[in-house]
Amino acid sequence: MESLTVVCHDNPDPDCLASAMALAALASDAGVDDVVICYDGNISHQQNRAFVNLLELDLEPFDPALLDGRSVAFVDHSVPGQNNAVPEGTPIDVVIDHHPAEGAEARFVDRRETAGATATILTEYVHALGIDLEGRLATGLLFAVRRETLGFLRGVTAAEHEAAAILHPYADEKTLRQLASPPVTGSTADALGTAIDNREVRGSTLISHVGRTGERDALPQSADYLVELEGVGSAVVFGIVDDCIELSGRTNDSRVHIGEALDEAFSDVGSAGGHREMAGGKIPLGLFADAAADERLVEFVEGIVTDRLVSAMNLPEDETEEE
Repeated sequence: MESLTVVCHDNPDPDCLASAMALAALASDAGVDDVVICYDGNISHQQNRAFVNLLELDLEPFDPALLDGRSVAFVDHSVPGQNNAVPEGTPIDVVIDHHPAEGAEARFVDRRETAGATATILTEYVHALGIDLEGRLATGLLFAVRRETLGFLRGVTAAEHEAAAILHPYADEKTLRQLASPPVTGSTADALGTAIDNREVRGSTLISHVGRTGERDALPQSADYLVELEGVGSAVVFGIVDDCIELSGRTNDSRVHIGEALDEAFSDVGSAGGHREMAGGKIPLGLFADAAADERLVEFVEGIVTDRLVSAMNLPEDETEEE
């Protein structure tokens, strides 16, 4: 291997970014001098931006030319064309992931759905091969493990605690604190306020939307917040982002697999799925893309998305009355 392109998934989060950092370090240690980390979409979440800036990540926008004549690796995603800009059918050399996926094929695949974070898997490799963890790498990996598991409270396994024990002595605590509490933009606060105002509860499932937004990452932040409301076991928040409907789901209900629920509701019209406790989805607006600025489209999308969720999750037809 003379050159390597590490492809992050669209709009990469700390787990993906830290895993890319670790794989680049492994490649460099193996004598690969030409390593590029790239991504498509936007890094808009304030925490993700802080991660890139504070850890001084060298990232490039995705360009199909970065696939030509180079080895290609995926971290935190598995399949060309699914949550990435890589054309379907492109041969992949390395896949390291912890998400459920069908059709993950590469020369080397390590996909562990039981792992709480892809960063956990990369920490195992880095530690086993004696890669220098001092500073940036340990800090990035430890923050990614913490963030992906919501502070070791969601989807965590013994492996995450073992990874943290390995990383902690080398991580920079000041940087970790800065990453944990980045400034929140006014647009994100507005989107969260809209999600709170638009919430409706069916049984123990909360459904809400943020309307149209340029703050894609406000969706998972809103879902994280709303699922903690009293009486709510699951939350799904959606919004119109550019020419797509994007969704984010969270659950604390052991009876619900939110990834399977979103997959059942939307896989025939877009891509959706994820873990038992957290999931997401993306649905192209298609013929309605030209009407994305029309206020009536938000109401139309709200009705369609809600109806599909009610059917897939077997929810009450009417909103639950608050006492």
